[in-house]
Amino acid sequence: MTEDILKCGVVTVSDRAFKGEYQDKGGPAIKEWLNRTITSKWQSIEKIVPDEQVDIEEILKKYVDEEGCHLILTTGGTGPAKRDVTPEATVAVADKVMDGFGERMRSISLKYVPTAILSRQVGVIRGNCLIINLPGQPKAIKETLDELFEAIPYCIELIGGPLVETDESIVKAFRPKSAKTKS
Repeated sequence: MTEDILKCGVVTVSDRAFKGEYQDKGGPAIKEWLNRTITSKWQSIEKIVPDEQVDIEEILKKYVDEEGCHLILTTGGTGPAKRDVTPEATVAVADKVMDGFGERMRSISLKYVPTAILSRQVGVIRGNCLIINLPGQPKAIKETLDELFEAIPYCIELIGGPLVETDESIVKAFRPKSAKTKS
């Protein structure tokens, strides 16, 4: 493994999926979207954790600090229910909160459902890793990533990660003209 390979953590937050009572659909939907979209070298590690803040924080820290992830995408646990603590866990491990990611995700989702205003998704940076809380449903994950991902490769580069190339028929990674020196 070299630094030229994007390492992506995919974390599903769900009590029922963790207990095996529910088939995880969010994590596989994220991985399938990444498989179709990223054309540069990448690899993933996946985990299902319960809706417990300490467990979510622990896996996020492990994936960044020990596994060296450049990007972590979580799914689940971002609503208003009492057990929805993914945003709290994500912010607790953050070095920087990237408010624009949460704003953009809600903006995208509002095109499809009025309940998007109930979402508390966040984006943060820990070390050299971007962590983003995605919606829980596969359809919403795709809708969100189809628009949000255009900003993610450049963010990863700015924080010291590898160059991430995409299939432009799905999403074109935006980079300022001054940044197009890598190829």
